[in-house]
Amino acid sequence: MRLRLLAAALAFPFAAACAYAQPAATPPRLIVAISVDQFSADLFAEYRQHFTGGLRRLSQGAVFPSGYQAHAATETCPGHATILTGSHPARTGIIANNWSDLGAAREDKNIYCAEDPRVPGSTSQNYTVSSFHLRVPALGDLMRRADPRSRTVAVAGKDRSAVMMGGHEPTQRWWWSGRAFVSHAGVTAPPVVAAVNADIARQLARPGPALPLPALCEPRSRAVTAGPGSVGAGRFARAVNDASGFRATPAFDQAVLAIAEGLRGEMRLGQGPQTDLLAIGLSATDYVGHSLGTQGAEMCINLLALDRALGAFFTRLDRTGIDYVVVLTSDHGGLDLPERANEQAGQASARVDPALRATTMGRAIGARLGLSGPILFGDSSFGDMYVDRALTAANRRRVRDEAVRAYRAHPQVAAVFTRDELSEAPLPGGPPDSWTLLQRARASFDPERSGDFIVLLQPRITPIADPGRGYVATHGSPWDYDRRVPILFWRRGMANFEQPLGVETVDIMPSLAALIGLPIAAGTIDGRCLDLDAGTTTTCPAQ
Repeated sequence: MRLRLLAAALAFPFAAACAYAQPAATPPRLIVAISVDQFSADLFAEYRQHFTGGLRRLSQGAVFPSGYQAHAATETCPGHATILTGSHPARTGIIANNWSDLGAAREDKNIYCAEDPRVPGSTSQNYTVSSFHLRVPALGDLMRRADPRSRTVAVAGKDRSAVMMGGHEPTQRWWWSGRAFVSHAGVTAPPVVAAVNADIARQLARPGPALPLPALCEPRSRAVTAGPGSVGAGRFARAVNDASGFRATPAFDQAVLAIAEGLRGEMRLGQGPQTDLLAIGLSATDYVGHSLGTQGAEMCINLLALDRALGAFFTRLDRTGIDYVVVLTSDHGGLDLPERANEQAGQASARVDPALRATTMGRAIGARLGLSGPILFGDSSFGDMYVDRALTAANRRRVRDEAVRAYRAHPQVAAVFTRDELSEAPLPGGPPDSWTLLQRARASFDPERSGDFIVLLQPRITPIADPGRGYVATHGSPWDYDRRVPILFWRRGMANFEQPLGVETVDIMPSLAALIGLPIAAGTIDGRCLDLDAGTTTTCPAQ
C-alpha cells in the first residue's frame, strides 16, 4: 500500500492563513522548527513570488529575508547547531562538518561532528550517531528541564541535522541512513516510520520517472557541461536502486514530512498542557544544489514541490486545531556551479586551484623545507588547516609560517588568519552584515578544535577542483551567498510584517523561548530575542 501521506503531499492545495490584528496571549502548544538545507536568501527571493503553498503562508507571518548564518564555516553541521541553541560555533564547538584531531589515538584523525568518538572503532565514516560534540543545550533540552512533560522529536534527511536540532536527549530522533530512516540502536520503528521505509523500498525497486516540467521552470531547463556530464535540464529520472539519486528528489523531503506528521499524530505532540517541539530537517535542496546546482530546472522543480508539500503539511496540521508556531530557515546558502554562472554574467566565477588542497600544499612545503610526511592536514582547499604534530616545535612554526605565506600569496585566497590572530580577536557583535572577515572567522573559532590557521577563499571560487558526477557545486565560504538565509515565523493570528535588516539564526532560539515563557540565563547564548509583534507590544521579555 503506497503511503497516503506521500501522495497527499503534492495533492493538497494551499489553504490561506488567517491574519488577525493580535497574536494569541497564551504560549503555543507546539513549536515546528524547519530547516531547509541550502535554502539561501537568494533562492527565497528568486522564487518567492511564485510560491502558492507553505512557503507563501510563511511569507505572511514575520519575515526576515536577510537572516545570517553569521560565522565563516557555512556548512551543514555548524549551521544546524546555531538554529536551536542560539549560539555561534565558537560556543557550540561545532566548527565544521569535520575537523582534525591530530592527538586522537585512532588512525583516522578526521572527526565527524555527529559521531561518538568514545565508541571503540569509531571513524569519521563508520560511527555511532551522537550529540557528544555539541557543547551547549538546545531548545528542546531547556524545555524539558523546565517541564519534564515536554517532548522533542527530530526528523531529518541527515543525521547531523537531526542531532544538532534535536539536542542531547530528544524523545525521538530519526534520520536517513542511506536506504531507510533509522534511529538509535534498540529503538523500534513506529508504524509511520516503518510505512515510509516500506514505501521508499518500493520506489527504489523500480525506475524513478522524470517529473513534469512546470512552465515556470522551462526557461531554466538548459544543459550545462560540468566535468564528464551535464546538469540543468534534468527532471529527476532515476535508475533502479539509486538511493543517492532518490535523496536529491522532492520525494525525499516528502518522506521526512510524512514521518514528522505521523509521529506528531502518534505521539499527540501539541495536544497536552505543555509545549512540545517538532524539529524537521529537509535535505533535498542541498543534495540538488550539490549534484545539479542552484539555477537549473532541477532546483526549480524541487522548490515548487517543496512549497506544495509544506502547504499540505500545514493544512493537515491546521485540522488538528493545535495552536502551533512555525519557524523556517536554513543552515547555509549555496553557490551555483561556475560553468553556468559564467555563462549568465557571473564574472570571475571559477573552480579552485588543486594546489590549494592541504595535502598538496603540504607536500610542496615539505619539499621546500626538507621535511617528510603529510605536513598539513585539512578537509579541503579552505577552512581549518592543521600542522603535523609529529614535527618538532621549531619545524611546526616553520611549516605554519611558510604555509600562511603561500596561501596569502595565492590569487584565489582572500584571507588567512592564524590561531593567534583569532584567539586575540574579540567575539563579534552588532549587525551581521557588517562583520569583517576576521569577525566571521572568529565566530567559528574554537581553541580546542580549530586549526593552526584558517584559509578563506575569494568570492565566487568553488572549492571543487574537478566536478564529478554527483558533486558539481557547494558552499562553506564566508561570503553572503552562503551566509544569508531567510528566517520566517508564522502563527495563526500573527500580523504580517517584514524586517529587511540583518538578523541572525542564533536569534531564533531566544525568540521561540520568549513565546513559551522559557527564561534563558544571561550570557549563555549569543542570540537576541526578535520581537514578532508588528505593533507597539512585544513578544520579547524586558531586557
